[in-house]
Amino acid sequence: MKIGIDKIGFYTPPLYVDMNELAEVRGDDPAKYTVGIGQSQMAVPPLSQDIVSMAANAALQILEEEDKQKIDLVIVGTESGFDASKSAATYVHQLLGIQPGARSMEIKHACYGATAGIQMAKGHIALHPDRKALVIGTDIARYGLATGGEVTQGAGAVAMLISADPRILAFEDEPAYVTHDIMDFWRPVYSPYAMVDGKYSNEQYIAFFQEVWNLYKGKNQRTLADMDAMCFHLPYTKMGKKALSQVLAEADEEKQAELLAAYEASILYNRNVGNIYTGSLYLSFLSLLENSTELAEGDRIGLFSYGSGAVGEFFAGTLVAGYREQLASADYADMFENRRKISVAEYEAIFSHSLPEDGSELAIDGSEDSSAVCLSGINTHKRHYFVK
Repeated sequence: MKIGIDKIGFYTPPLYVDMNELAEVRGDDPAKYTVGIGQSQMAVPPLSQDIVSMAANAALQILEEEDKQKIDLVIVGTESGFDASKSAATYVHQLLGIQPGARSMEIKHACYGATAGIQMAKGHIALHPDRKALVIGTDIARYGLATGGEVTQGAGAVAMLISADPRILAFEDEPAYVTHDIMDFWRPVYSPYAMVDGKYSNEQYIAFFQEVWNLYKGKNQRTLADMDAMCFHLPYTKMGKKALSQVLAEADEEKQAELLAAYEASILYNRNVGNIYTGSLYLSFLSLLENSTELAEGDRIGLFSYGSGAVGEFFAGTLVAGYREQLASADYADMFENRRKISVAEYEAIFSHSLPEDGSELAIDGSEDSSAVCLSGINTHKRHYFVK
């Protein structure tokens, strides 16, 4: 029985800031942002969007009523959780109208959360092949104004319907994974911003990739020649290329060119959204599907997931016949086209206007947010949402 991704949906907030303009205001060479880091635009979430509303907006694009009746597992991966007890998945479950006989939970392990959810969903579908699972990666990456990590901020969500007989990607067996206790990136509960050792984190990302790639090759008796494309967790788009360059010499020049071309297609969405933590790998995968003209059914896609702290995993899947029919290229083109570019001053004002953390109440005007689901406010310590 084949298990994999049957549908995939993506949402990013309707505002963005241009990285050339941000570089100018910060007194930096724009090439440092657009070439050295590899980012062109940064998604900016208004107060009317948080991890729950973004997750629901991504899932609403792909779910039909039949899906909602068959889904009995909802997993939200996030490292932007706002409640130490209540799961974001329970909000999402209700907003989407999924039938109540379902398990719903939130998974946190830095950027690995959605991958952990997928692996759990695979096991569930193997036992219950007539059911479906919804896995969502949703995050808002925040490092602070004029900080070293500012250029890698972003916001968005990717929703995936996992099922038997999938219509996009069929997962293969024998993934490779490894865990080491390291302090490359973390966020204590008392801090709104992550702590990061940037140079060390980059080194560990590459080291973890090399370790799980070698484990994967040994487990599956495969080489780089067996890969038609490789997607990476992308805290910024140059990071994945640094990792890929470590193994390119294992293939001939033709295969190297093929993988590099696929990589460029896989980063187009991430380049214009920024880091979305748990969803970044799957946004890269979606970007590959939407923007590569060379992929074909049966092609093997390798995926590298990395969650700081740290865990790394490499797994693969093959594209299913007719997978392009499940994509929504026009919808994503419209989403990007309809976003509004804001000035750096507007971005700084939005960034500085955060939700209350002292228990006070707030009503949010979402009239300028055209998204289907919005956060409407907070009162009596509870978040409230509305579906348009």
